[in-house]
Amino acid sequence: MADAPIGVLLMALGGPDSLDAVEPFLRNVRHGRPTPKAMLDEFRERYRRIGGKSPLLGISLDQARSLEARLNARTVGFRCYVGMRHWSPYIRDAVARIRDDGIRRVVALCLTPYYSKMSVGAYLADFDHAVAQSGATIDVARAKSWHDRPELIDAYAGKAREALERLAAAGHRNPAVLFTAHSLPKKIIEEGDPYERQLRETMMAILKQLPPVRARLCYQSAGRTEDPWLGPPLEDALDELGGAGEDAVLLIPFGFVSDHLEILYDLDIEARARAQDLGVRFERAESLNTDPQFIRAMESVVRDAAAMPNWA
Repeated sequence: MADAPIGVLLMALGGPDSLDAVEPFLRNVRHGRPTPKAMLDEFRERYRRIGGKSPLLGISLDQARSLEARLNARTVGFRCYVGMRHWSPYIRDAVARIRDDGIRRVVALCLTPYYSKMSVGAYLADFDHAVAQSGATIDVARAKSWHDRPELIDAYAGKAREALERLAAAGHRNPAVLFTAHSLPKKIIEEGDPYERQLRETMMAILKQLPPVRARLCYQSAGRTEDPWLGPPLEDALDELGGAGEDAVLLIPFGFVSDHLEILYDLDIEARARAQDLGVRFERAESLNTDPQFIRAMESVVRDAAAMPNWA
């Protein structure tokens, strides 16, 4: 490895840092379109109920610090940065810092292991645009997909086992298990997008490390459009379990790596209440956040990318 430092840019969606920031954040997500008042009020209330802001930036910064420490414990010369797509610090802000710090090689890593052109593809496009606008000369290694990393599978499986043990201690030894991920429009899968295939591959790898369970994949957070989205929706899956007389359900949000609104509200508040109304005990596997095994997974991705013979 050359003596010059290598930057590592972790990219995520972002989230409002106050209730006043909800409206401009949603405007960013909606690409400048105004947010209907009912939708704005709904999301302000959601953020209020999880503490008045998104915890995503703080978690992402902690992940970056932990990753930098692990990388430099073996090979001094890595600097980790965080850039958000829809809120501060924006990807462009992180790229400007990288430029000003004199970094000329960067590993670009999205904080999702699964590739889709709608998510990872969009983050990388924003990154490339930011680099071009910055005027910097930067060589880039893009880590587009890392859903099959053994360390990542181990991290998810570890959280799932802990949750199964909590249910067993409460007398629920055979819960239904729902693996959840963010839904995307079906049309991208029909066009060859690997997102759903990668989710299923990771789910099967996790299941190999668990005791026999009755598991299925479902989706949450589908967009409010007329186009069909990947399913079944989490709400429908919960209703089916309640109708079938299940007494307990474990949700494994393996489509995400950090706590944020879709975990702390959509699952911990909304899905939990739905399950309880159906008479079903609700349990959720913890998010990876700064789990050491997850940090090791990111480390392995970065080291492999940094060792590439050709940088773009």
